[in-house]
Amino acid sequence: MANQPLFPTGDDWSRTASQMQQQLGEGWNKALQSLQGLGGAGNLPQPPALKFATDKVMALQKQYLEEATALWNQGLTNSTVHKDKRFASDAWASNPVAAFSAAAYLLNSRTLMGLADAVDADEKTRARMRFAVEQWMAASAPSNFLAFNAEAQKKALDTKGESIALGLKNLLHDVQQGHVSMTDESLFEVGKNVATTEGAVVFENELFQLIEYKPLTAKVYEKPFLLVPPCINKFYILDLQPENSLIRYAVSQGHRTFVVSWRNPDASMGDKTWDDYIDNAAIKAIEVTQEITGAKQLNALGFCVGGTILSTALAVLAARGEKPVASATLLTTLLDFTDTGILDIFIDENFVQYREQQMGQGGLLKGQELASTFSFLRPNDLVWNYVVGNYLKGETPPPFDLLYWNSDSTNLPGPFYAWYLRNTYLENKLVKPGAATVCGEKIDFGKVDLPVYVYGSREDHIVPIGGAYASTQVFPGKKRFVMGASGHIAGVINPPAKGKRSHWIGSDTKFPKTAEQWIASAKEHPGSWWTDWSDWLKSHAGKQVAAPKTYGKAGFKAIEPAPGRYVKAKA
Repeated sequence: MANQPLFPTGDDWSRTASQMQQQLGEGWNKALQSLQGLGGAGNLPQPPALKFATDKVMALQKQYLEEATALWNQGLTNSTVHKDKRFASDAWASNPVAAFSAAAYLLNSRTLMGLADAVDADEKTRARMRFAVEQWMAASAPSNFLAFNAEAQKKALDTKGESIALGLKNLLHDVQQGHVSMTDESLFEVGKNVATTEGAVVFENELFQLIEYKPLTAKVYEKPFLLVPPCINKFYILDLQPENSLIRYAVSQGHRTFVVSWRNPDASMGDKTWDDYIDNAAIKAIEVTQEITGAKQLNALGFCVGGTILSTALAVLAARGEKPVASATLLTTLLDFTDTGILDIFIDENFVQYREQQMGQGGLLKGQELASTFSFLRPNDLVWNYVVGNYLKGETPPPFDLLYWNSDSTNLPGPFYAWYLRNTYLENKLVKPGAATVCGEKIDFGKVDLPVYVYGSREDHIVPIGGAYASTQVFPGKKRFVMGASGHIAGVINPPAKGKRSHWIGSDTKFPKTAEQWIASAKEHPGSWWTDWSDWLKSHAGKQVAAPKTYGKAGFKAIEPAPGRYVKAKA
């Protein structure tokens, strides 16, 4: 045994050739059987018995057999090249059996995805099948198992088993902390090396803390600036490091800046509703900002769900005849939930009823459940990549502030979450004038008459560009729409100093019905969209006045330094 090679030799390859040929021959039938078995995958609703479009299946079968034959011929000469990053290392290419296994897996993956597209059903059912296939294939990749991962085996040999020992140590650590490590979380601390912009908490209630930031300029604009981040994660995505902090950027541009820091709900908040978050949080934050600054109006920004909350609050205030906000900025926000992208696969009446029965009258949606859902929207990048690196290779993931934030999950009150599911994703009531009642008022965005800056990210998989653009169709006032490159987070957190990516700007007077029509006439500009937004915001900020010397005012004294204790609470 001591002289037996760890990896197969050329003789071994010849002996296993017939087995591999048989594997390819059976692949097609296995693919069909596997897809039929995916109907009840995970928590997805179970579709009826599947039927396939005959012409698509025949074409796919022909393509499969051709590719299988080509793969077999390549395998005999050991010339298979893998472009998939999971199999890109030399360890895979130098191991014929491993290389063939990876290539066969990729072929079967493509075939299964093709079969999902060939299902004779409505688009939502096909989308669910594609998602289920993607999850199953991502989980079953040979790279995820030490017995098949040639790269992990080679590392174990090179390190004389140390990588395996480190992998077990990493596994035990992650089991104890309750989630897969995406970064070395021990290197970050909120308030120490993330969320470090100087400021103070000037108000708090059971839902949020209001942070005022120290001015970085001698003068500030007379209209203060209030940011409402999403409550499904923590505000410091807008304040990771000084060089990529949107909060610090706003302060440096001369805005007297306030930010809502949501409390991480515990059992005592299990009865909080959407109305509570609108009236006692968003509207309350607007009122307190006005009281502290003495300004009749302020400018406000909402990010993701924070934008939905802010817009709903503005509609409630408009119904009451109040207009305390001079302009609004919406970043990757859904108001019209017609185009919700991949998340739509989870939503139907049965799913929403289940959630309503589970927590509609009280309880919490655990932060880890929410975080896992979003991670599995990109399973190879946000789940299995770390499983392989942490446990099979014994690696410690490098420090990355954004991934630390991504792992810092938050809970949600059950009634809040249940209302949100039904009235937005399922029934899309917010954009139907008078259909939704919030805080005793009928919601009508047509009455929210103020300038609005709407931003969407081109590759956003959580708020698709079409969904973000749809907000231009619901407000009656002046609008500006800007599209940035990249995704939900990277597109937003794109400081000008980096000189990265591009943004697209179109007409401020013509907003066709679809994002595709708008994109066709938009012009690309290199670099960050922040500078364009900054110029727009300044035009609505009023004159400049002397910057305040202290935080808050009488009745709203500094409670504690920013970022405050609410953001430090763990789910």
